[in-house]
Amino acid sequence: MADRYLDDLTVGETWTGQPFTLTEAEILDFARLYDPQPMHVDLELAAGGRFGGIIASGWHVASRVMREYVDTAPFGATPMLGVRIDELCWLKPVRPGDALTVRREIVEATRSRSRSDRGTIRTFTAVCNQHGETVLTFFNLIQMPAHAGVTL
Repeated sequence: MADRYLDDLTVGETWTGQPFTLTEAEILDFARLYDPQPMHVDLELAAGGRFGGIIASGWHVASRVMREYVDTAPFGATPMLGVRIDELCWLKPVRPGDALTVRREIVEATRSRSRSDRGTIRTFTAVCNQHGETVLTFFNLIQMPAHAGVTL
């Protein structure tokens, strides 16, 4: 993607990434390191549990969504700084083999009052599985330059 700045963006603009799949091995590897709860790491216990099988850690899904954002580079090489995540919601379990698609929308674009060379955008992110079910949502506040030549 070409480099894009605050001045180039429009509220209501959307983009959708390419689907990515979480494998059972990837789910187990992540969970063993970062979220070793039975529903994420123990195939036998998970099979008899409330989800009927192993599911991905929500943190794993969120980290893969971040990776998809970096890979997609919707603003090119424009320097940006994540400020916060709001209303992170895990709505449905993600299972091995699920193909996830990320859709983002710019819901606000605001120039800084104290530093007119930069501002923030607020995006809404929704992640859907291959069945069209929304599995994760959140709002993200990102600081970015208003135009080329600004460093954050």
